[in-house]
Amino acid sequence: MLELYLSQVSESSESELAGKYYARVSYKQTMSVQDMAHHMAEHNTMFSEGSITGILIDFVKCVREMVLMGNTVKIDNLAIFKATVEANGLETLYDPEQDKVASASIGTLPEGAKTGAAVKAIKLLAQSTGEFTRDELKKDAKLSWTDKTKAEIAAAKGGSSNSGDSSQQGGGGTTPGGNTGGNPGGGDNNGGGDDDTGEND
Repeated sequence: MLELYLSQVSESSESELAGKYYARVSYKQTMSVQDMAHHMAEHNTMFSEGSITGILIDFVKCVREMVLMGNTVKIDNLAIFKATVEANGLETLYDPEQDKVASASIGTLPEGAKTGAAVKAIKLLAQSTGEFTRDELKKDAKLSWTDKTKAEIAAAKGGSSNSGDSSQQGGGGTTPGGNTGGNPGGGDNNGGGDDDTGEND
């Protein structure tokens, strides 16, 4: 069950989103590798919690290694992981005035520089795949308001006890926002979304 709360964009904001409410996910806890190993060990597996922890730790290291080698790592029905770059805008490949060429390196361009480091930052990109694509999540997700939000909605309605809890199967399609950029309420920023907009089947 995904519990949602409502976040209102400041009325003083100059954005067209000012004053509007957007649904956000209320995250319950952050699950570590050890937490996941404990959870998996409770699923009647033949492996101990310690064995699972070791395997998961090695798996994480190997995914990182493969990504930094320029490979994409596809974990079926979860995500495709790959490295991507935030690039600097280079005006030219070679600047004869400063005798500089475009460089396959990370850095910032000094003010007025026409070329130099091509990359501003390196980021990890995760693209949903298989049973974790947007359409599949829409089918499987069950949504509900947090107790606090139910009370806020009831107060706005005039104290009615019928707060309109929206727990439902596949409710993701009717909630403002989503998990991709460009959809209002898609991320933690006002009306913003995540950078990871790609989806693969």
